[in-house]
Amino acid sequence: LEEREYLGGAAIVASHVRSLGANCKFISVTGDDDVSKFASKELKKNHINTDLVIDCSRPTTYKTRFTVEHQKLCRVSRLNESSVSEEIEGKIIRKIHKSASQVDGIIISDFGYGCVTDAVLSAVLDVSKKYKLLLFGDVQCSSQIGNVLKFENFDMICPTEKEARVSLANKDDNVEAIANKVLLATSCRNLLMKLGSNGFIMYTNEAKLTERQQFPALNRNPIDVAGAGDSLLASLAVSMCSSGSAMQSAALGACVASVAVSTYGNTPVNVEQVKQRLRSFE
Repeated sequence: LEEREYLGGAAIVASHVRSLGANCKFISVTGDDDVSKFASKELKKNHINTDLVIDCSRPTTYKTRFTVEHQKLCRVSRLNESSVSEEIEGKIIRKIHKSASQVDGIIISDFGYGCVTDAVLSAVLDVSKKYKLLLFGDVQCSSQIGNVLKFENFDMICPTEKEARVSLANKDDNVEAIANKVLLATSCRNLLMKLGSNGFIMYTNEAKLTERQQFPALNRNPIDVAGAGDSLLASLAVSMCSSGSAMQSAALGACVASVAVSTYGNTPVNVEQVKQRLRSFE
């Protein structure tokens, strides 16, 4: 009866970053197809500086969700989960080195489709040390396999409880123990553990002593939760790159996520929407 197309994957994270007021350089891999052209057009419309690597050996990731009255029935995906070739990997790394001196931080939004290889992560760590950049990492393993433990020495990682447990192969320990084991294994400075409808817990080592604070979900009647994690990751990065503390950024992120889930479809949250949401708490 009706069809709508949205940006997804790391592209929507980039769109949130730009919509929240920051400049964004977006590096990713697409196929040579109409979906890639659509993504490029939408990214340009969102005023994002886009630098895509075209890989003719794979299709651009495309997911179709079938819904009735906003209830998802099923999903059909067209994608390639294999790692990119050394040639494509080299192109990504060169783009990272070329852009690193112009930014304040790097977000790795890893959906497990072969773009974030060990060599790419190594390049990101190298340029972060050279230019003193903040690093933010997130994996998505609802239907894929992702390992948050590969984000070593990042400033912020944002796993769900399930993603953390999968990475540790630990089904038994409580959330507190899981969070501390992830922090120990990755040597990351901050960890945001997402708990679905229960909000999230922020763990920070900024004061050389691990502090924790739980933030509730601020929208108890969400329309579409698909964009919550993406908007949260983007807002954390924008805030911390603007000198916000981890806890301040988490509080702002909770507000941004509550806006993101209030409409259908994963669409960018803008500054005015956030201001209106903050005013509603007064």
